[in-house]
Amino acid sequence: MATKKNVIQVEGGSTPLSSQRVFTPTAEAKAGAKQNRLLAILLWVVAIVAEIVAMAILFKKDPETALSGGKRIVLIIFLVIDLILLIAGSSFWKKANRLDPPSKASALFGIQSQLGVIMAAVCFLPVVILAFVKKEYLIGAIATAMMVGGGAASADYHPASQEQYAVQTSEVEALTGQNLVFWTKSGTKYHLYDDCRYINTSKTTDIFSGTVAQARELKNITELCSACKDRVMKEKGITSDQLQEATDAAKRAIESANSE
Repeated sequence: MATKKNVIQVEGGSTPLSSQRVFTPTAEAKAGAKQNRLLAILLWVVAIVAEIVAMAILFKKDPETALSGGKRIVLIIFLVIDLILLIAGSSFWKKANRLDPPSKASALFGIQSQLGVIMAAVCFLPVVILAFVKKEYLIGAIATAMMVGGGAASADYHPASQEQYAVQTSEVEALTGQNLVFWTKSGTKYHLYDDCRYINTSKTTDIFSGTVAQARELKNITELCSACKDRVMKEKGITSDQLQEATDAAKRAIESANSE
């Protein structure tokens, strides 16, 4: 049964079965990733400036004399600014990685995927050390909490990779013959049918359609709906072994490309 919902197709959101199994981002995605990375770097640079101001206040302090209430408040304000800029920069960086994901074969995959966590240490660890050296234990504790919280908020718990995109795309193509999936604003899975019972509900107003990569880029959706998967396999007579064979072929193509 066709959906009665408003299906919004994301630009460039349907592609035929691809012969190339290695994921390559579009020119638009690469441009978007570059812009997001530049914004992330800019915000992180300003965050470090806020950190330097906080450290300057601490540096001038006599270790035997407590900071005045006014200076302590100003210092905390700059630490809050530092935290906000850190998290904002990390959100742009994670979005860039979803648009143009790194390869797991790269030695820098971990660094690129979790650069926000590294920046949390860069933006707060010097303040933590200096605060304890200057015996400002309250400031040290606050800065430590911000570093840990900022690192947790900046971490990418489901880092994107070229290999993951390629395998997930190959699975959808093996099932449907094209790279086209559906999702909703609040959904956590992408679907193969726009009339799937999990997205075609009374609570749904718009259903979006696009590629597997776009579902990840726009909503960070990483999982295929199991109901849609079972439905298409039943309708087309696709066995689990056949699907696994297609997925394994994609993995071998990726490994071959990475070894060249």
